[in-house]
Amino acid sequence: MRNVVLLTLALAFVGNALAAKNGSTAWSDARQMVVVTTPGWDVNHGTLRTYARTADGWKEIGQPAPVTIGKAGAAWGLGLNTPRHDGPVKREGDLRSPAGVFDIGEAFGYAAKAGTALPYRALRASDYCVDVSGSPHYNRIVDAKVVGEKAVEGSTEPMRRDIHVNGDQRYAQGFVIEHNPQQRAQGGSCIFAHLWKSPMDATTGCTAMAPSLMHRLLAWLRPDAHPVFVLLPTPAYQKLQGEWHLPVLQEASR
Repeated sequence: MRNVVLLTLALAFVGNALAAKNGSTAWSDARQMVVVTTPGWDVNHGTLRTYARTADGWKEIGQPAPVTIGKAGAAWGLGLNTPRHDGPVKREGDLRSPAGVFDIGEAFGYAAKAGTALPYRALRASDYCVDVSGSPHYNRIVDAKVVGEKAVEGSTEPMRRDIHVNGDQRYAQGFVIEHNPQQRAQGGSCIFAHLWKSPMDATTGCTAMAPSLMHRLLAWLRPDAHPVFVLLPTPAYQKLQGEWHLPVLQEASR
């Protein structure tokens, strides 16, 4: 009898471990969710929706809004879900936005302060996001005055684009999408939600939007709600919605 009890406990432990590794338990405490869906893997635009978790499940907050993503579309990234290969896989420089479920990191912008509860980084002229695979600072925003100019050598991501890239305003407001936090070599780096140049301009791998939408997101997101960012082509979303306990899209429920 004792052996049976021990076996039952062992199986339960293994089952729970597998569920934690493979299911939506990695984001089961999320009470805010930003969802971007696109028509397909190779499409560079989509729709953003926001959801809050209630006692009755996910409730949509606000209205859907258009966004642009990577010029080449989307590809499976490295986030909270287990890695997947039933579609393109994100690589450094592939011009695809990472697909999956990701933590939302710090907010950033050109202004000294911002109307957000997220941790906020007021960007300096010396701030860079390092997109050089193999660097110890790969996929991190660093201050060249702190880590040294040599540490950001070769990086193509100055964060103060208004200073370094002809007055560009795309990073005037944004937040970090925590893709590839483990800094896997060539896994892709510097993935943000930021302002778009125009509704017709895709990105190099980020998600871009109108200033009014970004303002709404920054005012709404709260660290204590453990917010996550989800990006998926609609067919993949519909396939994984139940398993991952994602909100039911309105058009999918009709």
